[in-house]
Amino acid sequence: MAKIMIAEDSPTAVEMFKRYLAPLGHEIVVASDGQDAETLIRSEQPDLLILDIIMPKVNGFQLCRALRADPSFTEMPILMITSMDRESDRYWGMKQGATDYLVKPVDAEVLVEKVQAFLPGSDG
Repeated sequence: MAKIMIAEDSPTAVEMFKRYLAPLGHEIVVASDGQDAETLIRSEQPDLLILDIIMPKVNGFQLCRALRADPSFTEMPILMITSMDRESDRYWGMKQGATDYLVKPVDAEVLVEKVQAFLPGSDG
């Protein structure tokens, strides 16, 4: 069983992601802003991060960049899921170190496929 961190300030989006991912059986940890997410990531050591960009205190771009600068997190998959849908947003997200970039609303099957691809032990 892997540990997935969801860094997302929308309770609705968090519940939707949790519902989509529940059949995979992984542990899910949630943070509602970028600052809390960074603290939790460093203590919980998740296997995968689902990261919103527009969040209070520290945005997803800043958090992604900070994590990639830390050797402990260079290999952790970071899946940005955001409402920012311009090609320049996608480019900037990938440039900050995101493993992949999806635009909301995300399809349940697409999210599960991505998580399974990043966490080969997933069975859902």
